[in-house]
Amino acid sequence: MNKLLVIIAALALSACSSLKTSSDYDPGVNFNEVKTYAWVQKKTEDATYHLDGLMDQRVRKAVDDQLQLKGLTKGDAATADILVNYLTKVDKKINVDTFNTNYGYNPYYGPGWGWGGGVGHTQTTVREYEVGTLILDMVNTKTGKLIWRGSVADTMRDKDTPEERVEVVNEAVGALLLNYPPKPEGK
Repeated sequence: MNKLLVIIAALALSACSSLKTSSDYDPGVNFNEVKTYAWVQKKTEDATYHLDGLMDQRVRKAVDDQLQLKGLTKGDAATADILVNYLTKVDKKINVDTFNTNYGYNPYYGPGWGWGGGVGHTQTTVREYEVGTLILDMVNTKTGKLIWRGSVADTMRDKDTPEERVEVVNEAVGALLLNYPPKPEGK
């Protein structure tokens, strides 16, 4: 599977299922001082073409929109407070379900009077599925240290139209950044 398909698959998170988000941060950082950001520049041989161009554009726009709603201003990497980067991954999972059924009542079989086994049947189904994860990192430009990381994951489903893909990316990034900036406990 080429990189484009992996990125599309990883971000084609279903709008009808619940997104699983998590985040971690450096409690020593005052996030109120973070006012500007810039994207980490990906180094490629040909900077005009990206194999994952459409999905990359969607993710970056969704992150830009959310960070600007939070009061951050996009700027130059040399002067920004933080650098932002994302990555995606796909994990294969297996779900095993076993159903036991007991049909009927037979008073002549089994221990004791009036209790006995009926006709039983066990059915097991095994389903393989993929979970796509989007991870967003924020790095302090002065120290080079990671100060915040968030992730959002969901079972992947195919989205047929570009509009559906945009909607799913926007929902995933919105859920991912819901608790940014972090609020230390007790405050």
